[in-house]
This record gives sequence, structure tokens and C-alpha cells, in this order.
Amino acid sequence: MPMPPSDSRRPAPQAAARATEQRLVGLNACRAAFARRPQDLRKLWLTATRQRELRDMLAWCVRQRIGYRIVEPAELEKLSGSAHHEGVCAAFRKPAAPSLDALLAALPAGPALLLWLEGVGNPHNLGAVLRSAAHFGAAGVLVPADEGASLSPAVLRVAEGGAEAVPVLAIADRARALTMLRAAGFVLAASTPHRAQSLYAAALPQRLALALGAEGGGLPEAFLAQAELRLRIPGSGAVESLNVSAAAAVLAADWFRRHVPAATD
Repeated sequence: MPMPPSDSRRPAPQAAARATEQRLVGLNACRAAFARRPQDLRKLWLTATRQRELRDMLAWCVRQRIGYRIVEPAELEKLSGSAHHEGVCAAFRKPAAPSLDALLAALPAGPALLLWLEGVGNPHNLGAVLRSAAHFGAAGVLVPADEGASLSPAVLRVAEGGAEAVPVLAIADRARALTMLRAAGFVLAASTPHRAQSLYAAALPQRLALALGAEGGGLPEAFLAQAELRLRIPGSGAVESLNVSAAAAVLAADWFRRHVPAATD
């Protein structure tokens, strides 16, 4: 009996599996993902020196019959694509990111912080922003879909587990997203050194969508025109401005100090 013709449009099983996976590198990133969603762990690679620290993950792999391997650091560097693997790499099922509609509907009443990034594609910057966003309790990070920012292994490693606490939402329609944010009570504040109020003198609303742009270019003028607030971070003047991830941390910290009671503990 002749074999049916193969469908060249159908992805190979391994390619299909990779499309649904994310590769995590680094101790804190792997442990944070395992703590929140152990059921999503698909494979684990680690060096012998990490066996004691990761014994809970190894025990889970044994119980759930999930593949794991003890490898040499050089092999782990090849598997992870990073020299900064910290002795562990894990494949997890990709979590589904919520839509903006769902995220806003799920927010409790009261203070809420969102970060909106324009042109911030550098993995170190994006990862550092996610780490700060998690530390200061941001509800989400919004990234325009047309910029193609991805949660690469490098981003997830630098985020140190922050990507598990803060969802990253791809925004396809900026105008619609801004309309939705305002309907949910958010005020759009743009971080810019030009024609802006001092962060420390400005009134920060409880519900804040904080927009930050890429190094050098900053936020586009068309986007700045949409902002109800323009904020600058005062400094010595020795440099023009902060790195975008540092600026995100300073701005988020000041919002957190003002609106989250635990911030004064």
C-alpha cells in the first residue's frame, strides 16, 4: 500500500516541541519557574556541582519521568547558548501570556503599575526591567508587537525570576491599548528628560502606565504627545540620563513608595 503524501507544511515533531518551549538559563530563573509551575518542566540539564541545590527539581524529574542529564560546563554552554549558564539549563512549556483585556479585568481595585516599553529590545535591558518590575509589584510589561521583543534565554536569565511574576504582553494596536488603559483608570506617564516635571515634585496617580523608550532615541514624539504626564529623574547633570533599566527601577520605586503600604515597613 503506498504511503500517503507527507504534508510539508506540518512542522516536524521536534520543531513543534521547540515552538511551545522556552529555554531557561541560570539558577534563579530556573528555580523561579519551577517554584511557580513545576508541571511545565520538560527537561533539565545541570552540572554535577548543582545537584545538591537542585535536588528538589531532580526528585520531581524522577517522580514525573522527566528527562535530565548531568553534563560538563562546556556541554552546558553549548546546550544553553550562554557562557553565563550558572550550571543549569531547563526547558519549560511556554506560559500563555494574558491579553490586555484579561489582565485589566483581573486587576483588583486600587493602585496598579504597568510598564510600557518602546524600542527596548536589548536582552540585558529588558531582563533588568522585568527584574525591577517584579520587585516593585508591577502588574505587567507592555511591549509593541511590531518590535519583536522576545523572552530569550538571556532576557530570562537577567530577569532572575522576574519574568515568572510579571507577564509580558505584546500590544498590536497602540491606540486601542491606550483607550483600554484609560478606561481602566490608568494615567500614561512618559519618562523623558525634555520638557518634563521632576519625578519628586510630580503627583503620581495610583494607577500608572509608565512608558520608557530606548537608549538614545527615547520615546517617539507621537507617543509623547499621548502622555498625560512627562517625568524626568533629577540628577547631578554629570550624564544626560540613566540607562533605561535603571530609570525604570527609580520610577517604579518612587511609585511603590507612595502607593504600596508595605513600602514603608
